[in-house]
Amino acid sequence: MEQVRSTSDESSAWWALGLRAIVGFGFIAHGLAKVSRGPDEFAAVLLALGVPVPGLMAWATIGVELFGGLAIVLGAFVWAVSVPLIAVLVVAMVTVHLQYGFSSIKLLAVTDAGAQFGPPGYETDLLYLACLTALVLGGSGPLSVDGFIARRQR
Repeated sequence: MEQVRSTSDESSAWWALGLRAIVGFGFIAHGLAKVSRGPDEFAAVLLALGVPVPGLMAWATIGVELFGGLAIVLGAFVWAVSVPLIAVLVVAMVTVHLQYGFSSIKLLAVTDAGAQFGPPGYETDLLYLACLTALVLGGSGPLSVDGFIARRQR
């Protein structure tokens, strides 16, 4: 498999730019949410889920989400950073979301306070996995570090 794929016809690969922005900023937002609540709070969640060395795993997950998300936005080493991002998604899907079924939106009730939703299922995890797979297989597209590296190597 080609190490860096920038897509053979970059003029038709603009789809990757939008996908990189959505996926990358999504991971960054999740990482920042964990930081803002406090990594110890996330470590407590991981402990409750039975994750070994929860303190270390909390920081590792935050790092993967923040730096992996930034790399995806920049189109930098997309094939390599996708591996730990996929691992984080699979762990979240299996340990948290799978038990709640497929749908990521579960309307429980509409009250005077507004809509009340239940816990999300694994739908969003699958969408992120599909997007990362598309970027790995289809290339990171124009305006990407991967594309810059591929052009320099030619």
